[in-house]
Amino acid sequence: MDLLAHVDSALEAANMDAIDALRAFFLLAAATTVSVSIPSALHDRFVLYGPRATVTATGSEPVAGSRPAAQSQTQAQASGSGSGLLDYLATWRVPHSYFTQFYIASVASSVFWAAQLFWRGCVFEAIASRVSEEHLQQSMSLTQLLICWVLLAIQGSRRLWESIIFAKPSSSKIWFAHWLLGLGFYLAAGIAIWIEGSGAILTRSLTLADLQITNAPTVRTFVCVPLFLIASGLQHDCHHFLFSLKKYTLPDHPIFRGIVCPHYGAECLIYLSLTYLAAPPGQVVNKTMLSCLAFVAVNLGLTAHNTKKWYMQKFGREAVRDRWLMIPYIY
Repeated sequence: MDLLAHVDSALEAANMDAIDALRAFFLLAAATTVSVSIPSALHDRFVLYGPRATVTATGSEPVAGSRPAAQSQTQAQASGSGSGLLDYLATWRVPHSYFTQFYIASVASSVFWAAQLFWRGCVFEAIASRVSEEHLQQSMSLTQLLICWVLLAIQGSRRLWESIIFAKPSSSKIWFAHWLLGLGFYLAAGIAIWIEGSGAILTRSLTLADLQITNAPTVRTFVCVPLFLIASGLQHDCHHFLFSLKKYTLPDHPIFRGIVCPHYGAECLIYLSLTYLAAPPGQVVNKTMLSCLAFVAVNLGLTAHNTKKWYMQKFGREAVRDRWLMIPYIY
């Protein structure tokens, strides 16, 4: 109870409700990712991982998190103890295989919230009771909520399956903050998919009859569900192709010839479809899912940028100069 009292005090002080706080989390996470990616001292130590962290502009291969060999001794001395602290923090890494835990968290979150929403559990009640009356009145319908929950559960399940069957032995490691932020994102996304439907659930409890969607699909559903499925299929094909490569080579699959990371673009389209599909009546988009999409686009956009730089260093600038990063004609 003391914890909830502190939460209420914090929300009141910030003049926010649970929905505002969730949106703020996604946007703050996106801003933090950008801020860490801009200074080279932070970017080289904490952002790069895997093959992207093994090639420098000079062609040397430093250990991830260490300073490039080309850095002069004078620069190293001038950086002082602050540089030593950053180097130490950069050693706090976990295996890249921990990415699988993101999708375990996603699937577990979907199952947990299905039970909480169906039986009006105490955790759901604790969150829904902290949603403002204004947001409760602008609620998604139960049909919208169920469709969106199912699609997000499908996304998490597919990615978990892919992370298992497409896994390859790797000594690559990621900074521990990436791992924590990833877990936080997937757990928060599990809440974001239903929180703007709190009003509908509080008005009428879910029953098994609600699982029988008999209404004709709206234009929004008719467009967004196929978009989700197409983007999911595209992403799966990309992941399967990358898994089929025997070593790190420049992808020659047709879709990769014009885009550096089409699977990242597909991920953005997946969350974009959910953003429109989950829009409450009278609104164009679901603003909570839009903030979720913002984090996805920023995080993957920065990774795609680093991937293109790595391709240029490894295969030559001309090989990928004209390729878009994620989405043709946009980015």
